[in-house]
Amino acid sequence: MPTGFVLCADDFAITAGVSRSILELLGRGKLSATGVMTSRPHWRGLARELGAFAETADLGLHFNLTCAAPLGAMPRLAPGGELPALGIVARAAVLAPAVRREIAAEFRRQLDAFEEALGRPPDFVDGHQHVHVLPGVRRAVLDGLARRYPAGSVYVRDPADRVSAIRARGVAVGKALVIAGLASGFRTAALRRELRVNRGFAGVAPFDPARDFAADLARFLLCPGPAHLVMCHPGFVDDELERLDPVVATRPVEHAAIAAFVPPSDLPLRRLSQLGV
Repeated sequence: MPTGFVLCADDFAITAGVSRSILELLGRGKLSATGVMTSRPHWRGLARELGAFAETADLGLHFNLTCAAPLGAMPRLAPGGELPALGIVARAAVLAPAVRREIAAEFRRQLDAFEEALGRPPDFVDGHQHVHVLPGVRRAVLDGLARRYPAGSVYVRDPADRVSAIRARGVAVGKALVIAGLASGFRTAALRRELRVNRGFAGVAPFDPARDFAADLARFLLCPGPAHLVMCHPGFVDDELERLDPVVATRPVEHAAIAAFVPPSDLPLRRLSQLGV
């Protein structure tokens, strides 16, 4: 039986507004994890504040291959210095060995930036727009982690779940099934490299500001896995966010719902290590 769940805010450091929202929710004990976009220029200035939560929340790398600029030159994938859309990344990573080498190098740079700012490895790794599970990308991520860190010291996010659980929740079902399909085999590949993995995943949303996110958040806890992880995207909107990311209007809606959310007594908020993973 599950003994709790992880609530993870994605996109820390994408903008100042998103980061302030996440820091506020961490300070109120409303989140148990957040993933950092270390390729964003806000990261170094925010690292000290985030590091204060190292004992109460999982702090991880939110690997970025699709938003703004990479940390280093990627002449094949980002010849103009700007990362491309997800579809381009997916195709190029499968078809071009040179692109896969660029991705592996950028992954190392983003890990370096995390460690240099916080003075320690990440607790976990996941990906912006789930890029870490894409064929052509996942090997760079999983092999890179297995070579760099002791076995079992870092976990990776598996964004797949059982079809029956996805359907029972009834939120963005088609989108969640597509993501689960893209992640097929990811868990097995991670475990083979002695990386820890969540067991149960929810949080795929339609990003519709008219929806009741508080109700959706409750639905994400239906049919939980034994080490259940729910992603979320809270934030305060600023001009930079509107330029960078398509997910804008729903972020303050999520922030308000998470700030008011009280987890069920039989499914408390936890870090992943507290769930036996």
